[in-house]
Amino acid sequence: MISAPTNLLSALPPEGRERLLELAREVAFPAGTRIFEEGRRADRFWVIRTGTVTLDLHVPGRRAAAVETLHPGDLLGWSWLFPPRTWHLGAETLSPVRAVEFDAARVRELCEADPVLGRAVFLRVAEIVGHRLQSARTRLLDLYGPYGSGPRP
Repeated sequence: MISAPTNLLSALPPEGRERLLELAREVAFPAGTRIFEEGRRADRFWVIRTGTVTLDLHVPGRRAAAVETLHPGDLLGWSWLFPPRTWHLGAETLSPVRAVEFDAARVRELCEADPVLGRAVFLRVAEIVGHRLQSARTRLLDLYGPYGSGPRP
């Protein structure tokens, strides 16, 4: 089985990873904390060190649908990279979380100044986005589709 491409830092060249980590700061969130809301400004992102975070999608007339659970090593937030830079999903901690937080504007500046690092960041984030979209599709089919995501009779 191929592992999901959810880890940003491991995909970067060592020197680029170190330069990126120079921009990071440690943060902690208690269980049950809303980290961000769908549709609001995406100006930062995180790499989870400990704990779990659920990503959810607003569904009109229903409770938000959980579409994926993130774990240590996973990238939390990709909307910061693409205009209009608003969150496409919401995020809430399921347990206490420790993470490294990055200021998105500073990371974009670093990526523009270092094209090799920028390309590595963009490629990995694009892989993560693709994986997350597929996960969200499957989860929403399971929740709302007439036959779920499995084979149809």
